[in-house]
Amino acid sequence: MLKDDTARNRLLGIGLVSITFLCFAVLDTSAKWLVLRLPVIEVVWLRFVGHVLFTGLLLAPRHGRGLVLVAHPWLQLLRGLMLFAMTALNFWALQYLQLAETGAIQFAVPLLIALFGAWLLGERLDLGRWLAIGTGFAGVLLIVRPGTQGFHPAILLAVGNAVLYALFNLLTRRLAATDRPEATQFLSALTAACLLAPFGIALWRTPANATEWCLIAVTGIFGGLGHWLLAAAHRFAPATVLAPFLYQQIVWMTLLGWWVFGDVPGWPVVLGTGVVVASGLYLIARERAGATLR
Repeated sequence: MLKDDTARNRLLGIGLVSITFLCFAVLDTSAKWLVLRLPVIEVVWLRFVGHVLFTGLLLAPRHGRGLVLVAHPWLQLLRGLMLFAMTALNFWALQYLQLAETGAIQFAVPLLIALFGAWLLGERLDLGRWLAIGTGFAGVLLIVRPGTQGFHPAILLAVGNAVLYALFNLLTRRLAATDRPEATQFLSALTAACLLAPFGIALWRTPANATEWCLIAVTGIFGGLGHWLLAAAHRFAPATVLAPFLYQQIVWMTLLGWWVFGDVPGWPVVLGTGVVVASGLYLIARERAGATLR
């Protein structure tokens, strides 16, 4: 149930979404540590197993059968497939790339959502929005650096993840009109966990120590908690208020990448990220202005 749009509720929503993106940064940091030591598919599978167990224990007492009763089960299945593919691409890319690099590519998602919205949903884009999208993709090229020595093929995995994530957001918007957000996030994780189980078991390598087991638990708990907090934040504040705070994640990912792995992003990544973030913020500002006029 949506809360009244008051200043206090907006601040609460901003606080919740800020914790959300810290959770996602910790999730990616833990995943990068694990995929350097365990098979990627195993890490992805265990991340979703932990997500299902954590959110099931958290939400089942309150929602019961409501966690699995939805109006569009086939769309929910598609969303689960997309979530599994996105996570696999992201974790695979993290084997080779810095956290700041994968995070920077992820921030092209608002640009892709605007582009796909125009293509798939017939939403109109004015000249200013087209210029912002074009500028943002120029920033992505700075990060990717195709044809140079700084280019790593794994960056294409991060690009594929961003494209899927934009489509994933459009599908989530569609499902939000009919299905509870708790059911949507739970069923997507459950779908991914079930689909990956045969592969995770076949490629199983027992974690070597308590640190690896703890980080496996962290990926599940922080993944589930992040998705739950994100849904909760949207009950307290409109999406146009929360969207700019997405970009906090690049700060956390850069700091964690430096602290845990000693990674310092090069100037093309820093400059490209700045361009992408500025373009995304412009699009968000235009969306907020349009929402106010409506």
